[in-house]
Amino acid sequence: MTIRLPRPSYKLWLLLLLLLLGGVLALFEQRDSFGPGPVPRDAAGEPDYYLEDATMTRFDAQGRPHQRLETPRLVHTPHDDVTRTQTPISRLLDSEGRTWFSYGDVGTLGPGNERLTLAGNARLEAPDEGWRLETDVLHVDLDIGHAFSESTATLYQPPQWTRGERFDAWIDEDRMRLTDNVRGHHPPEGPEEPAS
Repeated sequence: MTIRLPRPSYKLWLLLLLLLLGGVLALFEQRDSFGPGPVPRDAAGEPDYYLEDATMTRFDAQGRPHQRLETPRLVHTPHDDVTRTQTPISRLLDSEGRTWFSYGDVGTLGPGNERLTLAGNARLEAPDEGWRLETDVLHVDLDIGHAFSESTATLYQPPQWTRGERFDAWIDEDRMRLTDNVRGHHPPEGPEEPAS
């Protein structure tokens, strides 16, 4: 006498298949969360730390936040005390509470975190003033609030633009300067409409 067990129904097979698929997907999801990518290695040496999706904030002498740097990846190498960033966004507050933004494809925060250098499509924006600067390499001395570029820089304040070989801005003094071979485009204002 043989005992025949009933064949499992298609609903049971479907349930088992869904559980197996869910387990495989959970395994893939877990594998991605086991840690960041590989440790970056380059000519600068091996880092002592690196962060992903990082936000760094500096505080002034009164304990108020006045500088912020956001980046998807930050790497610090101890032998030169330099921090390297990818596509950083920097925010600086001047003495009057206005926010200045600076951007670049890559950024380097020098020893002591005193100078930020932005390279590749570097920009400095003063939204409250309505202008932006574009250059190849922008340096920002964070301690004294001096932003400068020693490469060709173009200052835009639509519809005007001005270009020079060097740019300086003193953030807390609300002062800037373009020098050397300065040229620009300043369209005349349109005719005034008669008052009605």
